[in-house]
Amino acid sequence: MTILRFSFIRNTKEQKPYVNPDLNPVLLVPGIGGSMLNAVDDQNGTEERVWVRFLSAEYKLKTKLWSRYDPSTGKTESLDTNTRIIVPEDRNGLYALDILDPDLLIGYESVYYFHDLIVQMLKWGYQEGKTLFGFGYDFRQSNRLQETMDRLAAKLESVYNAAGGKKIDIITHSMGGLLVKCFMGLHSDIFEKYVKNWIAICAPFQGAPGMVNSTLLNGMSFVEGWEQNLFISKWSMHQLLIECPSLYELMGSPNFNWQHIPLLELWHDKHYSDGQSNIILESYPPGDSIEVLKEALANNTVNYDGKDLPLPFNLEIMKWANKTWEILSSAKLPSEVKFYNIYGTSLETAHSVCYGNENKPVSDLQQLHSLQAKYICVDGDGTVPVESAKADGLNAEARVGIPGEHRGILCEPHLFRILKHWLKAGDPDPFYNPLNDYVVLPTAFEMERFKEKGLEVASLKEEWEIISKDQDGQSNTTADITSLSSISVLHGVANQSYSEAHATVVVHPRNDGKHHVQLNALAVSVDAS
Repeated sequence: MTILRFSFIRNTKEQKPYVNPDLNPVLLVPGIGGSMLNAVDDQNGTEERVWVRFLSAEYKLKTKLWSRYDPSTGKTESLDTNTRIIVPEDRNGLYALDILDPDLLIGYESVYYFHDLIVQMLKWGYQEGKTLFGFGYDFRQSNRLQETMDRLAAKLESVYNAAGGKKIDIITHSMGGLLVKCFMGLHSDIFEKYVKNWIAICAPFQGAPGMVNSTLLNGMSFVEGWEQNLFISKWSMHQLLIECPSLYELMGSPNFNWQHIPLLELWHDKHYSDGQSNIILESYPPGDSIEVLKEALANNTVNYDGKDLPLPFNLEIMKWANKTWEILSSAKLPSEVKFYNIYGTSLETAHSVCYGNENKPVSDLQQLHSLQAKYICVDGDGTVPVESAKADGLNAEARVGIPGEHRGILCEPHLFRILKHWLKAGDPDPFYNPLNDYVVLPTAFEMERFKEKGLEVASLKEEWEIISKDQDGQSNTTADITSLSSISVLHGVANQSYSEAHATVVVHPRNDGKHHVQLNALAVSVDAS
């Protein structure tokens, strides 16, 4: 018998990742639903991931995450008194906000959170635990819960120390921007001590009124597409979020001077004591809509452990949220900290919500949870309106809009280019403009000027290459024809002087994603005196 033996030699000399020691440390802070949550059983000490998971997702949500709000502490606590919710701290906090369900094998992109951005930043020279960190949190809680504020203060100090005393660049997404702004308003001294730059992405600074109103009345899903069938039902999410201060703090701000006022609208079949009825369209702006929500959810209950527990619209949480809005509106940016705002554009975003119609009006407000809402949309990222995201109330270094979806923006090459520029990661490009995502490269400049016997002539020729291009090499530009623009100006005063100027701009699109721009100008003046 012949025995064949095979041996494999593994090359252990793997290429070391690029590390840039000159970078400032970065702390990533996610939005609502953007952190893994683990449930610890205080009776036996076991720990399991309950958010996000697809296997037994609904069961774990109901048994471990369904909660009740405690007005004495401002905290929402799990109905299971033996359950304590924590955020895993593996990989210096990055694990909890990288891939939210690492066990998902099919459709795993749906549970990516900061994953694509982390991959990019490692390519730029960031190093986990040295210059790249994450801060996850229990998204059920208020954005100003003292326990969360204390954890963030400790995190900032630890990151600062780990980076050798370098100040921190914070990157927030969505509701994470409200959490950081609350911290800045409550602990400005700590914020100023440790933070150098803050970049907010898709932050609902004045709320996400359309999303919140429909969530409070109809529920919501965190996952879209076919994966939604494997996850948690919209109404089960409703029963969780109705006791979460974080959701109430995302309601449309009643004190903001909206250009487009978000409304909760009802085609209402009003019945009067004399037996008459009338169908009218009722419109409720932020603040006034609370009475509708209160009546619509008056008899809402949740069945837990065989018992029906009342779960109405929570007025105690509403009081807490009002105080949070005061803190957010009064927060000031420390003079030594620079703030940048990136917001999503070009998607229809629910702003006002309408129930019923003239032919099928609403007769009972407690029917609203079973009705399909009609949305009046504005420009935004599909969740947060542009108007809300831009209204940060701070002295921003720049505000830049990126076409894209609320969470999908986190994997956009356009975002990566802007962040790399602002973070000064890699060789700086002095010609890059984040506002329009262009690189403008001067290629030629000629100027001539002469004057003789009252006649003065000046000519100018200038050329540039304008590059607007994604990292995959595909051009963002759509124009494929040469364009010509010109202007002429004449000025004269009788028997005294005369001047004339002409300028033309020619744009030549090229198939490599670049535009070649030529400017030619000529000015002539005659002094008749």
